[in-house]
Amino acid sequence: MPTALISVYDKTGVVEFAQSLSQLGWSLISSGGTARAIADAGIPVTDVADVTGVPAILGHRVVTLHPKIHGGILADPTNAEHVADMDEYGIKPFDLVVGNLYPFGQSPNDFEHGSGEAVEMIDIGGPAMVRAAAKNHAHVAVVVDPKNYRPVIDELRSEGVLSEATRRRLARAAFAHTAAYDASIVTWFDDTDPDLANESLTVEEVDTAGALPASIHLALSNAQSLRYGENPHQEGARYRQAGATSWWDSMTQYGGKALSYLNLYDTEAAWRLVHRFDDPACVVVKHANPCGVAIANDIATAYVRAHACDPISAFGGIVAVNRTVTNEMAVALGDVFTEVVVAPGFDTDALVTLSAKKNLRVIAANAPSPLPFDVRPIDGGLLVQQPDPVDMRSDAWRVVTSVQPTEGQWADMEFAWIVCAAVTSNAIVYTKDQQAFGIGAGQQNRLDSARIAARRAEGRASGGACASDAFFPFRDGLDATAEAGVSCIIQPGGSMRDDEVIAAADERGLAMVFTGQRHFRH
Repeated sequence: MPTALISVYDKTGVVEFAQSLSQLGWSLISSGGTARAIADAGIPVTDVADVTGVPAILGHRVVTLHPKIHGGILADPTNAEHVADMDEYGIKPFDLVVGNLYPFGQSPNDFEHGSGEAVEMIDIGGPAMVRAAAKNHAHVAVVVDPKNYRPVIDELRSEGVLSEATRRRLARAAFAHTAAYDASIVTWFDDTDPDLANESLTVEEVDTAGALPASIHLALSNAQSLRYGENPHQEGARYRQAGATSWWDSMTQYGGKALSYLNLYDTEAAWRLVHRFDDPACVVVKHANPCGVAIANDIATAYVRAHACDPISAFGGIVAVNRTVTNEMAVALGDVFTEVVVAPGFDTDALVTLSAKKNLRVIAANAPSPLPFDVRPIDGGLLVQQPDPVDMRSDAWRVVTSVQPTEGQWADMEFAWIVCAAVTSNAIVYTKDQQAFGIGAGQQNRLDSARIAARRAEGRASGGACASDAFFPFRDGLDATAEAGVSCIIQPGGSMRDDEVIAAADERGLAMVFTGQRHFRH
């Protein structure tokens, strides 16, 4: 008679699964709440304590950690030595292990640092059983996800046994399950006590690592299949880190097609940028760069102003707003082809209006969470950096020109600075009255970015502000921005030719502020 060992925290579907196994002639061994749930359903089950001869001890910390359990899981029935040991010590083999773990990864950071409660949510016996069964998958099947209960029962009913391919697939899922679990625990230690991450390093290595940990343990699971990748011939998916929460998981999509890789990439960029503003704001993103940003007293006006920045580039773009979408804004979208509109919410009549746009993806979402790291793939691993914070007016900001900015110019420069930090380098942004008019992005030299931004502004930024994400290496870039008609410039400073650039600004009667902080984005 085949035997299954069942011990799960998540009891979804486990009684029905146990019932099916019992009907197929399987013997069931279980423990604790799982055993009670199975027994209460009238299904024959043997308690683990009756197998080991030892009850649960140490406050239930030790239940299944016993040779009669792990010997039965790890035994190779084709190995004469194993068989002899099993006969000598009365060990019965298991054919199936069903286990999932305490939900540490769901809310470890809800626990107080160092609390006993958090520690008690670190499962020991569960991972040990799951890993043992996965190791011995040649002879033992292991199930960690309730969604696999039905396929396993179906295969047992049709074939009588589980195939080697099925056991390998289940074993792979089991190791992924325990890897994600361990990663969530490491993340909890790092979050609750960041200094622990570098305690294994030498003093010199810690100095080099700085705020970054000695190791990063990423366990990612496929959370969402996407329509396609960057291009239709590429497959794409969104992966979520174990234990993490995402606004993408809680968002509501009211209409439109399934999302593609670029839909998510650009929407994420737009959603993060719009949340840098406190006032009603709208951001339009195209190919990861903002092509329209504006603030206003109401969200409909903010959208109209943002779209006016670059209506041509806004075609097929992503629209993000930080206020509930009104019907007035929905109507303003009009015939503009838009891929995604994302907002905290939508008025009922706005949803009705937007539903007429068949292919428009309408998304209501929570605010994005801070990112722990910025990562990019590189041969053999990842490039990792801290997210780029955008500091606003501080003691590090200094006026370097003879002309002092007015309060209105300060407001425009601060707005331009926020936008510029979200633009691909080299970046130049022209704004006026909290509205972007010209955005030059992704050029190999700053002069071209300044000229592109000026061409797109078409004189509308006259009297406004210019933001540059890095210093002007020569005065020609500043001259180009001045010719666009701006009255003030904000930039990091730090060039060998800063004096020349400052002199050029003074010649033209411009106010200029150095922030001391660069915002490259590649």
